[in-house]
Amino acid sequence: MAANGTVPNGTADATSSSSQPTVVGINFGNSYASIAEGLSECIANEDGERQIACAISFHGEELYIGNQAKPQLVKNAQNTIIGFRNLLGKKFSEIPKDKPVVSAPVIQHPDQPDEPAYRVQVLNPAPAPLPKSVTGTPAASSAPTPRSEPTPAERVLTVSEVTSIFLRSLVKSAEDFLGKKVEGAVVSVPAWFDDAQRAALEKAAKDADIDVLQLLEDSGAVTVTTSTQWLEDVSHDRTQLVVDVGQSSLELSVISIRQGLAYSLGTLTDLSVNGDRIDEKLVKFFAKEFTKKTKTPLTVCPSTEKQDQRAEAKLRLAIEHTKRTLSASSGAATCSVESLKDGLDFTGSINRLRFDMEVRSIYDQIFAKVKELVASADLDLYDIDEVVYVGGSACFPGLDETLRDGLVESVVTPFTSGTVIGGGIGEPTTVLARGCALQAKLLASIGHSDEDEAVRKAFERDSDWAKTKATSKSIGLIFPEEGAEGGLGGQWVPVVLKETPLPCRRIISLQVDVGEAASGPWKVGFEVWEVKEGVKIDKVKPPKEEQDPEEENEADGDPDEEEEEEEEIETKEKTVEKETFLTSLSFNVDEAEKNGGRSNARMEVQFLVGADGGLEVSAWEVKKSGRGQKATVTVSGPS
Repeated sequence: MAANGTVPNGTADATSSSSQPTVVGINFGNSYASIAEGLSECIANEDGERQIACAISFHGEELYIGNQAKPQLVKNAQNTIIGFRNLLGKKFSEIPKDKPVVSAPVIQHPDQPDEPAYRVQVLNPAPAPLPKSVTGTPAASSAPTPRSEPTPAERVLTVSEVTSIFLRSLVKSAEDFLGKKVEGAVVSVPAWFDDAQRAALEKAAKDADIDVLQLLEDSGAVTVTTSTQWLEDVSHDRTQLVVDVGQSSLELSVISIRQGLAYSLGTLTDLSVNGDRIDEKLVKFFAKEFTKKTKTPLTVCPSTEKQDQRAEAKLRLAIEHTKRTLSASSGAATCSVESLKDGLDFTGSINRLRFDMEVRSIYDQIFAKVKELVASADLDLYDIDEVVYVGGSACFPGLDETLRDGLVESVVTPFTSGTVIGGGIGEPTTVLARGCALQAKLLASIGHSDEDEAVRKAFERDSDWAKTKATSKSIGLIFPEEGAEGGLGGQWVPVVLKETPLPCRRIISLQVDVGEAASGPWKVGFEVWEVKEGVKIDKVKPPKEEQDPEEENEADGDPDEEEEEEEEIETKEKTVEKETFLTSLSFNVDEAEKNGGRSNARMEVQFLVGADGGLEVSAWEVKKSGRGQKATVTVSGPS
């Protein structure tokens, strides 16, 4: 077997693979977290769950972490901790005190001024009994050793300590799944995290024995996923809208992706629009249904009485399943709770239409914020080519339908591409963890030479690469034509789109008409322009529907009935106008293929745009024997 090389090659591959450090990506949200490795789906914990609730709970001697901790909110809320990520790096005086408390309250640490903390009740395990030889009990004595009982105690935990406990458990589950130690991680952070919060997260991760390779902003994790793993129906040059509906905030980003390079055009964060408001709508809906069916009053969101608080906690747990069903199925979803209040069981249902009606105001607020962000980036909604959703609260088809009403018909979303559910590239609940895992794999592949360290520094938050410039206008070719329509005076071919990070190089291949069939040489020429792109808005009246003759006679017989004036429909169309002439170029063509009475030639054009905006345009004929002679012209920046 060794003679054919099979075993040695396999051994070498295994050795090479094992030399790569094991790194993971962690999506650390305020409500849920997930962890991924390489190109795989999110890693499941010991309970088979890929979305892990950010919660820990102390119950006697037991410590529950993740989804096992959330049910403790019903009967053990005072010892259950949730929502701790957003408190990282904050002072106690900075935390709002007017929000309703559904878990362990945040207190000021008794020994650390202005430090937020949690106070929980625990049972310290009983000390092990001392050996008989130490206690002096005669060996022959048969008197039983008194058994010590666990002792009640109070424990004060800082936000950083709670975060470390949770992250350590998350990585431990990944290590058990992978069968090897995790040596590094890229962790996602929201765009609004300041330096103090980032530093607090890094410290908490370090205390959990996690080597943080990078803190990657949520929008960055999205672009890593969507620009690395291409979808067939998505262009490599596109403008992407990221809609992150978190449990505590709405984060929006507009990003230009040009041949795999991403450039941020604008971000927006709104704490008043979030997934928690969607939960409140559902909880109120089912609480009203419970009261209607049982005649038992139930006050929620907020609830003041202890029974109502417990009932609200039960409803919040139950609607997690309801929301998943609504996002995955067009049928009705149920919500079942045993002994919701006063020993009365409850089972209710809601279909997607009714759900969309209940949360319509939230959808409309998200759409309004999208329009606000797009306008601030000096764009139109028609400029958006792709929408990516992040978070479980963004999995609802109603939200997608609301946003797509204002976007171009060809816009690509996880719903149009069929990847919203089932582990696809654009699945909202996995896209961040996947992006962090891909980034971790890339960072781990960088060596430790001087050149490698320079590359590594490019990934730092304040590196020069993060301050790159981009083109403000699209640049392309115009092939002049007599009598051309549209005001451009010829055929327009875009080469470098606006918002392309600099420096850049683009090469395009063309087949051009060189005129009447004849013996060469033929001549090819074009102009290079910066153009102004916009959206033309027209309002047209819809065509009148043909009316049934009987209905028409009835309408004519009623003189008091006024004919309703139909509303005009707004139509949009993208426009391109010449703005700045940059240069022109022409060269001879030696070979052309005859097509009827005309001749066609193949050519390639290269645009080089420097970091200063300087432009170099080169063109050459593509012959059967190779490239023809290159013609080049240079335009000084800025572009």
